[in-house]
Amino acid sequence: MEKIGFVGLGAMGGHMARHLLKAGHDVYVSDLNSDTVAAAVMHGAFRCESPLHVADNAEIVLTCLPTPEIVEEVALSEYGIGSGSAVKYFVDHSTVGHTVSSRIAAKLAERNILALDAPLAGGVAGAEAGTLSVMVGGNADAYRRCEPIFQAFGRNVVHVGDQPGLGQTLKLVNNMIVGATLVATCEAVLFGIKNGLDPQVLIDMLNKSTARSFTSETIVAGSILERRFDLGFRMDLMRKDLRLFLLEAERVGAATFATSVVKQFFDRAVASGNGGEDMSKVVLELEALTGVEIARRA
Repeated sequence: MEKIGFVGLGAMGGHMARHLLKAGHDVYVSDLNSDTVAAAVMHGAFRCESPLHVADNAEIVLTCLPTPEIVEEVALSEYGIGSGSAVKYFVDHSTVGHTVSSRIAAKLAERNILALDAPLAGGVAGAEAGTLSVMVGGNADAYRRCEPIFQAFGRNVVHVGDQPGLGQTLKLVNNMIVGATLVATCEAVLFGIKNGLDPQVLIDMLNKSTARSFTSETIVAGSILERRFDLGFRMDLMRKDLRLFLLEAERVGAATFATSVVKQFFDRAVASGNGGEDMSKVVLELEALTGVEIARRA
């Protein structure tokens, strides 16, 4: 069993830490939210006062944090993980983009710490069930060392390449497709409803036809149609990921026509005050423009 550090016990991280504890590992935790730390301690984790304290106790330290700026601060500051006396492997499960991930890996390498970027797919439900997809970029030996740890909370664990940041690239591809298919599917469904189709009939047929997707089956049929908006991924985080996609695409010279348009819907939803709400609520912007709702008829 390992001594593992975990910084960031939010909607995803708290569940992941509990899976590590269930697997029998010693887990040292830190988070600005004292309630989430207390919950982890109740399940057997060790409380730490800072990321540095975590890295003084654990050879492998995982992070799951909301923004690139926070990840860099936690990894590289004077009181961050990179200054710890025990840490040898840094694994970032956040979504920060290729550029930031590569920069952190280079800085930590100067301190003889191997870094992996290992962003996640599967949402809060996947974190709770221990069925996340883990997309890992970075040193192959470091991956082999950490792979059994990832399997405590991941069902699909893949090393996508030795180059730091490749995991981040794959995660941005995934989230761009989710965001784009959500906007496109909702726009098309609202067109059908506006023309008189029953929402339930329309969506049932889509999910038995060539237009079906994770979005149509899980988000539209499973959440929006029931007006639950409970996918478990915040609007402002999807907007952040689309922004990162555009920045990284510009860096390598990739076309981003669709992404640019999709991001504008999330920009508008955040500006409307829904930044902290579930990302599925982006449909409210399209509904307001169309004048009908994707909702089951009484």
